[in-house]
Amino acid sequence: MRAIERSDVVLVVLNAEEGIREQDKRIAGYAHDAGRAIIIVVNKWDAIEKDEKTMKAFTEDIREQFQFLDYAPIVFVSAKTKQRLANIFPLINQVSENHSLRVQSSMLNDVISDAVAMNPAPMDKGKRLKIFYTTQVAVKPPAFVVFVNEPELMHFSYERFLENRIREAFPFEGTPIRVIPRKRK
Repeated sequence: MRAIERSDVVLVVLNAEEGIREQDKRIAGYAHDAGRAIIIVVNKWDAIEKDEKTMKAFTEDIREQFQFLDYAPIVFVSAKTKQRLANIFPLINQVSENHSLRVQSSMLNDVISDAVAMNPAPMDKGKRLKIFYTTQVAVKPPAFVVFVNEPELMHFSYERFLENRIREAFPFEGTPIRVIPRKRK
């Protein structure tokens, strides 16, 4: 836990022979909650029987088991044979850059405006959420404050929708994003 607290980028190493364990999910969840950039590394890839669908099936299993890490890249390696180990370090650098990326407010507001125009916020008790503007307030992890008329009208699913639009527009692979609704003063 202390190692995760000291880190900017966390490599969640899975054993391909053993598959995904509950402890793996717990550690990944802790890294996610701590706001760390994450790369999922599947080690011992040389030790399992493979066909042309093995990597795809393993990737799908990881995505299902770690749904909260849908932003994390996955790399398959073998520490013993050094297979694909060279791919990890450029990925660490890229994810670290994404983790500290700062986005211009004007570009961010264009993305949010387009998203709201495409999919307006749903009504709740006869009131509709109005988004006035958005700004990035932090990096490591990137955090965005969305100024709205009533923060309690921002449903989790709509927050997730906005997060996905931000991810589509900007390179935030490997890093969690925080979207914080706040009442405009």
